Amino acid sequence: MTRPMPPKSRGPLAVNVCRLSQVRRVPRRYFIISRSLKDARPVQVPKPSIDFKQYCAQPDLYKRNCIERNLEGQSNHPRRIAHLYEEWKQLNTQLNVLRSRRNDLQRSITSQPNNKVTDGPSSAPILEWARDLRTSIAKIEHEAGSIQSTMEDLAAQQPNLTSATSPRGSEPLIVGYINEEQSHTSRSHTVSGDHGVLSHVDIGSKLELLDFAAAGTTSGWGWYYLLNEAALLEQALVQYALSVALKKGWKIVSPPSMVYSHVANACGFRPRDANGEQQVYTIQQARKDELKPSHSLAGTAEIPLATMKAGQSIPEEDLPLKVIGTSRCYRAEAGARGADGKGLYRVHEFTKVEMFAWTHPNPKAEDRTDIGTNSPADTVFDEMMSIQKEILRSLGLHCRILEMPSTDLGASAARKQDIEAYFPSRLNKHKGWGEVTSTSNCTDYQSRRLGTQVARKPSSKGAIWPYTVNGTAMAVPRILAALLENGWNAEDESVAIPEVLWPWMAGTRVIRKKS
Repeated sequence: MTRPMPPKSRGPLAVNVCRLSQVRRVPRRYFIISRSLKDARPVQVPKPSIDFKQYCAQPDLYKRNCIERNLEGQSNHPRRIAHLYEEWKQLNTQLNVLRSRRNDLQRSITSQPNNKVTDGPSSAPILEWARDLRTSIAKIEHEAGSIQSTMEDLAAQQPNLTSATSPRGSEPLIVGYINEEQSHTSRSHTVSGDHGVLSHVDIGSKLELLDFAAAGTTSGWGWYYLLNEAALLEQALVQYALSVALKKGWKIVSPPSMVYSHVANACGFRPRDANGEQQVYTIQQARKDELKPSHSLAGTAEIPLATMKAGQSIPEEDLPLKVIGTSRCYRAEAGARGADGKGLYRVHEFTKVEMFAWTHPNPKAEDRTDIGTNSPADTVFDEMMSIQKEILRSLGLHCRILEMPSTDLGASAARKQDIEAYFPSRLNKHKGWGEVTSTSNCTDYQSRRLGTQVARKPSSKGAIWPYTVNGTAMAVPRILAALLENGWNAEDESVAIPEVLWPWMAGTRVIRKKS
């Protein structure tokens, strides 16, 4: 709401007719209401810097990308963004003209002796012109702002462009194996009932390692207690994964598990998936705090690690910047997928060790799909995969490595490789395989939305957005389950602990029945 003009002002007040026309005093606050993300945005988190020109240049590419990812509902957004961007540019051209006229008027006023507009009839046209300019500028600014918010909202729902390396469709490509000599073909495939293979739930019960019933009373379905050696195994797995990465020069971080909902969205984690299934736990706020930024429990340390550099510029010489952190993770959708929800395989809360890195962008920055070709991000991607393979190989788990298809990529990922371990208890469901690690190249998707740039020399022009890469070093519940099932000795009902974990097991080498 603009202030009414005072009658026939004199002196400097007349000069300020244009100069202060857009200034509006509001109560100070520490957050911004973001229409694009339907949430309050913390003031210290920068606005996303989406490359709208790419949607104008290649709307059909982005449309096809949505279809390939099975996101039909978003497939028309790229062309709409391109259309809105042209409207936005036209409005900004008009704004520049009007602002130039306003500046000319201001200069003409300040050129008068003592910055005065002469009293009398001759001053009326100038003041009326100033008022008209102010009204026109405010109107167009509002229209341009509304269009920009709509573009940001549409762009926030768009996935990253899919890498040329990723298979199209729904079938992953097997690219390798770990501990192939331990292939499950030599194993007994009996899930239960004889001295063959038991599920980790049965083994955990026999050896007093897991308690799902008590957790059901305490927290509900999808939670668990780790008891005795299982609790030690959790700590041993975390420490071992950290030790492998630290020896390779990674920096350790202990991140928070609660984050602003806005930054979770910026990292590509939406509150609900394409099927409307709840994915994220959002913290309920008191009525008096409803307009403040909401918080969510992070589903992975990838979110708080990515946000460490939000709104910052990373010195070019510090790239690649590689960190690893342990956190508790929270997944609202756990237990909602039938048999996968039984036991430790899919739970609501778990401990995970996550690797995260910022790298130089692809030299072919104009082609975000050209990854997997020895760019800086690909080098770090391969390093993460190497760490995962080393950990799983030393734990004695038989695994396969998959190049994931377009329909299995998260919103932020351009490329993803999963490693699946063999679980005897899953033989009748998924041929025994279950995901235990994942590595993703997110290109500049997250850095643009979090305002993370590469610091450049003052003489350099244009912003550079680093690529981000993330990967699982250790997802404790699934690895623990795989160790119990694959290490089970039916003859004496025991589980052998891998040697690499012995330093953190308080002298325990084999888990046996309690006397």
